[in-house]
Amino acid sequence: MTRTVRYNYVIGDVQGCFEALKALLKEIRFDPDQDFIWFAGDLVARGENSLGALRFIKKLADNSVAATVLGNHDLTLLAYARGIKPIKDKDNVRDVIDAIDSDELIDWIRKQPMCLFPNEQTVLTHAGIPNIWDAAKTAELAKEVEAIIAHDDFEVVDTFLKEMFGKEPTLWSDELEGHERTRCIVNYLTRMRLTDAEGRLEYSFKDSLDDPMPEGFKPWFEFESKTAATHQIVFGHWAALQGKTISGRIQNVDGGCVWGNQLMAYRLEDQQMFAVDNPVF
Repeated sequence: MTRTVRYNYVIGDVQGCFEALKALLKEIRFDPDQDFIWFAGDLVARGENSLGALRFIKKLADNSVAATVLGNHDLTLLAYARGIKPIKDKDNVRDVIDAIDSDELIDWIRKQPMCLFPNEQTVLTHAGIPNIWDAAKTAELAKEVEAIIAHDDFEVVDTFLKEMFGKEPTLWSDELEGHERTRCIVNYLTRMRLTDAEGRLEYSFKDSLDDPMPEGFKPWFEFESKTAATHQIVFGHWAALQGKTISGRIQNVDGGCVWGNQLMAYRLEDQQMFAVDNPVF
């Protein structure tokens, strides 16, 4: 029997801020019997309790009351877990790697999608969608990467993870193949902030919209978007946006909680935003 959902909430980058997540669910009066949570990725990394947050979110998903897309920090966690990269000091994920249920948690993460459709009118990815892709193409390309990450052969997974990090190519082409193709898809869906009119990526800028940007580049959402013509785009990733409503078609949900700001939940039914301060700060 299909469960009737009262409210759908999209929650921004948790980043291991477990206390803030619990406070936010209390603020929205989350009822697992009636509501559904969509997470915008970056479940772990620099907050106070990545392990607790990850276990909790996985349990929600296992109970079919939540779903998540993958963010860049989630993918980096996979690389840490597989021994592809040494753990950065600023990433508080050693608790996840050393946990008794680490294999189960990592296996769950690698089987999560990079793109979700919370409803027929809404598409969710971690960093957004470049202006050059429509919703159908975005979902199709996301599935290419998902199939590799969730592959039964860990040699395939590890080869992907070894080649995943890098900034080239900066511009999408349908002719791209192999690691260049998958790396480009990952970078658009999990790392993008600025592009040029053709969709070329720029990686150095992480500041607010009021700060000077490299010549020729603008926030990806300032270009006419093929996806936004048909769907609302909801995304996280860019903490400096502070959950800004870009337009009626584009909504950010990253309140910069991990930096001492707020964790945010965006209710799809009425476009209302809820937020709590990070109680750890």
